[in-house]
Amino acid sequence: MKARIIVTLKTGVLDPQGKAIEAALTSFGLSGVDGVRQGKVFDVEIAGDDRAAAEATLKAACEKLLANTVVENYAIEIA
Repeated sequence: MKARIIVTLKTGVLDPQGKAIEAALTSFGLSGVDGVRQGKVFDVEIAGDDRAAAEATLKAACEKLLANTVVENYAIEIA
């Protein structure tokens, strides 16, 4: 089973990397780009076909390692 985990900064948390990307895009002549926020994507293969168990495993992975839940949100998509 395949899953994707998307980790993003919570609203209100400063994102200096996103601001740097936004400035770079503007310097390349791309007008109208505003409010860039950066994040992380993890593509994960999960053995078996139990969606509930897979979701529990992925949630534990996020809580323990993949996301800093103080400043980041995460979303799990299972295909």
